[in-house]
Amino acid sequence: MPSTKSSIKPPRQAKPPKKVQKSVLEAEQVALVWDAPGLMAGVDEAGRGPLAGPVVAAAVILDDLNPIRGLADSKTLSAARREALYDEIRAKALCCSVAEASVAEIDDINILQATMLAMRRAVEGLRLKPVKVLVDGNRIPTLDVLAEAIVKGDSKVQAISAASILAKVTRDRWCAELHLKHPQYGFDQHKGYGTAQHLAALTEFGACPEHRKTFAPVTKVLHLGINVGINPGEAA
Repeated sequence: MPSTKSSIKPPRQAKPPKKVQKSVLEAEQVALVWDAPGLMAGVDEAGRGPLAGPVVAAAVILDDLNPIRGLADSKTLSAARREALYDEIRAKALCCSVAEASVAEIDDINILQATMLAMRRAVEGLRLKPVKVLVDGNRIPTLDVLAEAIVKGDSKVQAISAASILAKVTRDRWCAELHLKHPQYGFDQHKGYGTAQHLAALTEFGACPEHRKTFAPVTKVLHLGINVGINPGEAA
């Protein structure tokens, strides 16, 4: 007896094209973001390399509704431009904080750890708490908020640029004040870096109290027994 079953097979459910499957997967991946909405702070430092003085760090939360033109890596700006931007950042940012780690702390825990300490103090000094902190460089301090290190961030992220300007101007002003106390070293010119002028002054006058004793050129003159430098005008 002939079969009564239909020979027509039901159509198979079509599989989505591979291209569609890929786009769905990509959409799911994009949705998995770790950043939370909220305030973002930029952090940078000034003074890791010099032979004297504190290392200074700044943290800045910018106001998107009150933009600042011309923000850039502080090292690429003239001193006059940095000073002008310093005042504008202080006036327009939602909040900012400048902190430091002292010479004694640098000599005690080393310059890297002192830099991280200054950065943490700057972030903790902010009036508003950010949900994320962007730090210039490849290391981040210990913080209680989400943080990310960005290499050359001072030229990529405006908040970091602003922080670099605050830190640089603050330390340069400190060097200008130190020059008044110890003019023989030329801090107003080399800002504490190990230039030929600075090294020659170290050899002639020894180290002043603001020099970092654990930095090799300073350690060398201390081992040679050269007396701590004094202002020539104060000499008896």
